[in-house]
Amino acid sequence: MAEDREIEQQTIRRYRELAERARQSGVYAYTSFHSPAGAALAYRAADEREITMWGGAKSCERVVIRFGDPQEIAYEEAFPIRILHAESKQAKYAEKLTHRDFLGAILNLGIERDLIGDIFVSDSAAYIFVLEEMADYVMNGLERVKHTAMKCSLTEEVPADHLPKLCEESITVASPRLDAVLAKVYHLSRGEAKDLFDAEKVFVNGRTCKNPETELKDNCKVSVRGYGKMEYRGEMHVTKKDKFSMTVWRYV
Repeated sequence: MAEDREIEQQTIRRYRELAERARQSGVYAYTSFHSPAGAALAYRAADEREITMWGGAKSCERVVIRFGDPQEIAYEEAFPIRILHAESKQAKYAEKLTHRDFLGAILNLGIERDLIGDIFVSDSAAYIFVLEEMADYVMNGLERVKHTAMKCSLTEEVPADHLPKLCEESITVASPRLDAVLAKVYHLSRGEAKDLFDAEKVFVNGRTCKNPETELKDNCKVSVRGYGKMEYRGEMHVTKKDKFSMTVWRYV
């Protein structure tokens, strides 16, 4: 636990340095990729207006953080993220590959995990988000995943049918509290749902949420480490039995 806290403080210090660099130079400063937990620490290092997060696609969980107030810097620019499409050279001989298979093959190239973002896998192919500086290295080095020979190319976007899908789900809960919603959506007991808040595994609009009594607001995005992501767009009404009926959209 002490080691985790030290890593957390180091991350916050690094974020503060990047935020200050952006203020002084008038140029955006970027991090490598971070998980929701790491990204949420940015709000403890800089003002919200100075923080923009993007993973390369709307459904990405791992994000690059950009420091710099767009109004102060007065220009926009693309995040330094590239998308690689990796596919089998001979599809009929390809193995069925998993996220772990692709990630393992990439890390075996000697690359640190924070240089790689999300990896969307479909059968023996994958779309891989990487920092711009590593794109050529990964593209040229990823020749094989397990026993399957691969070919890689740069692409501008991920086809819609390869992205995580948003599935509409109607639920009824006794309370609009977030712990009740998570328990229903992820099939947990209320106690198990509350434990997620104590373990700092719940993120609302990119921020760590420690309060299980938090109520969802319109256009709220929730990420739960180990369970996935969902969105709430404000559709809720009280039933005749004084329960709350709402619609959420869950990434599957």
